[in-house]
Amino acid sequence: MKISEYADRDMLAIDVANQIAGDLKTHLLHHDSASIAVAGGTTPAPIFDDLCAADIDWDRVRLMATDERWVPADSERSNARMIRERLLVDRAAAARFLPFHVPARAPEDVLAEVESMIEPELPLSVVLLGMGEDMHTASLFPGVDGLEAALAANAPILAVMRPDSQPEPRISLSARVLDAAISKHLVIYGDAKREALERAKSLPPEEAPIQAVLSEMTVHWAP
Repeated sequence: MKISEYADRDMLAIDVANQIAGDLKTHLLHHDSASIAVAGGTTPAPIFDDLCAADIDWDRVRLMATDERWVPADSERSNARMIRERLLVDRAAAARFLPFHVPARAPEDVLAEVESMIEPELPLSVVLLGMGEDMHTASLFPGVDGLEAALAANAPILAVMRPDSQPEPRISLSARVLDAAISKHLVIYGDAKREALERAKSLPPEEAPIQAVLSEMTVHWAP
C-alpha cells in the first residue's frame, strides 16, 4: 500500500483523474478493451468531472459501479445515476456502462444475469474505491450477513448485502474481484478516515473489510 497526500481535495481530484486515465490508456495499448469499476457516493464525483474529459478511446472502456443500492435508476441514491450524470458525459459518454440494478426484481434473482455481463471484463483494469469511517468499502460492511462469503477466496463475482445501517439492499462486487484489479485506487478525506485506515491494517477483514483489498493499493488522501 502506498499513500499519496494532497494539500486539498481539488488537487487530489485532478491527479487521481490523470492517474486513472493513464492506467486505462496503458491497458488499452495491450488489450482490445479496458474495464473500470468506480465507487458511488459524493467522494468520487469531482474526480469524474475531470476524468470524463480525458482523451482516451472511451468506446473501448467498460464501466461499472463497485456496488449499487437497490433503488430505481432515477433515484438520488442510485450510484448508476451519479455515474451517468458525472462520468458518462463529455468524451466518456462513449464508454459502455454495465448496470447492476434490474427493475422490479430482487437482487438475489439477478445475480447470475449480471455476473454473466461482468465476467468477460475481468480482471478489472482499474478500480476506484472509497471507504467509510467504519472501514467498509463498496457495500462490504463489517458484521453484515454474508460478509464472510463475500470475503472468501472463492467468492462469487457479486454479493447481496443487507446492512442494518442502510435503508435498502445492495449488490456489491466481492472482495476477490476488487482486489484482483490491475490498478487500484482508494480515495479518503479527513483525519477520521486516515485514522480508520491505519486501524484497518491491523484488523481482520471481517472487522475491517477494506483490509481485504489493500495489497498494492494506492491510497489518495486529502484533509
